[in-house]
Amino acid sequence: MKQEDTMNPIVNPVVELRDVHKRFGSNQVLKGVSFAIPKGQVVAIIGKSGSGKSTALRCIDRLEIIDSGTIQVCGHAVHSPDVNLRQLRQDVGIVFQSYNLFPHLTVEQNVTLAPKAVKNMPADQARKIATRTLEQVGLADKAQAYPEQLSGGQQQRVAIARSLAMEPEVMLFDEVTSALDPQLTGEVLRVIEALAEGGMTMVLVTHEMEFAARVADTLIYMHEGKVWETGSGDMLKNPQTAELRDFLSHGF
Repeated sequence: MKQEDTMNPIVNPVVELRDVHKRFGSNQVLKGVSFAIPKGQVVAIIGKSGSGKSTALRCIDRLEIIDSGTIQVCGHAVHSPDVNLRQLRQDVGIVFQSYNLFPHLTVEQNVTLAPKAVKNMPADQARKIATRTLEQVGLADKAQAYPEQLSGGQQQRVAIARSLAMEPEVMLFDEVTSALDPQLTGEVLRVIEALAEGGMTMVLVTHEMEFAARVADTLIYMHEGKVWETGSGDMLKNPQTAELRDFLSHGF
């Protein structure tokens, strides 16, 4: 195994996991995961199903509570029982494979809901932010549409706009294209790529290898609950471990 300390020490990382362990019953899913992400960087986590990559991502937003280790995100001690979840989730946006849009609300209403409810933002200000974020994802003309009137790719882009409307410091993406066909996948990946170019700090769990190699500053290959290999996109052309070579040769 190529040790995770091959990543250079990062001063004041925005996201830092140290020796994180997580089990579900007798199944130990994370076995001492450590990595750090500086501001403005994009990290893509790859690995086979069951390797722990989505669990690691969900721990960053405290959707899963870790058993041991520490997680610091935007100055929040995520591992602490006293962490302010309301504040944490204003700083961290997360987008899932499923869009989770409210079907009875328009696109604009879906996007403005959290800023108004969580930040107590005036409706006019929330609408301005919705207009801006919908423009970012190429859907300004769909503000008054309902989710059922949109394609899967469009719904996923609305979900991204909804997270961006909270003006987070970090964005997490958990296999956001896995339910989409290739054309719709391209729509969503272009939005994520534009966010990367704009300097958004992001963590992506993805099976889109070419995209990960192109967009991510660092790739993390997870295997059996551990960070097995880290590097730039070139790591996919020159894997250092037999496990990563096997993963790349058998598809994902």
